[in-house]
Amino acid sequence: MTPTPTATLVARDWAEIQERMLVPLYEAVYDRLEVGPGDRLLGLGCGAGLPLLLAAARGAVATGVEADPARRALARERLLEVQAAAPPSASSAPRPYDALLAFSPAPEALASALPAVRRGGAVVLADWGPAERCTVPSVLGGGPAPGDLDAVVERAGLRPDGSGRVFCPFGYADVDSAVRGLLSTGLYDGASDAALAEKELAEALHPFERSDGAVWLPNIFRYVIARVA
Repeated sequence: MTPTPTATLVARDWAEIQERMLVPLYEAVYDRLEVGPGDRLLGLGCGAGLPLLLAAARGAVATGVEADPARRALARERLLEVQAAAPPSASSAPRPYDALLAFSPAPEALASALPAVRRGGAVVLADWGPAERCTVPSVLGGGPAPGDLDAVVERAGLRPDGSGRVFCPFGYADVDSAVRGLLSTGLYDGASDAALAEKELAEALHPFERSDGAVWLPNIFRYVIARVA
């Protein structure tokens, strides 16, 4: 499937503006797991591949799964191994994965990826932290709300193995780049009038402008680590 020009532009906004906002989360998780040479990681919903690049910089072998063809194409431009779907089982890889990074997974996507992870391997989930400590949900009109990560762990039959919170501020050079970055997340994909959604988002961001025109949106993300039984 060839991405449309619009989809490609949105994917580039994600890669060039938005993706870096989650670097503190990725690094905190990699520190917690002590990711290093020889580790095999599977990144579910890896976007344009930044979390894979950070893992590779630590010596890990990282493979991504990304359903969006435009983001997948950008990840491959970075010479990353990114698939459209998770491998069906651990036996389909040279050896099972040591960790699955599934920061905001749909339940069916998580279930399809778990068989590729070794027994005792780590599964990392992440989502927004407490509403009172996240600016972006208020800018977006009350959503998205944080999911119940502990319930996801329980339903998936995983063994809890710790959690943490990470400060992930979303900082932009100006309102225009903030609008482009936030729209690239897909949180506004359901809007019936894209132009109106863009205008309303720009207006909602003005209270967060600094004197130099930059936009600063503080957020806390929560992650949980679980183990494959």
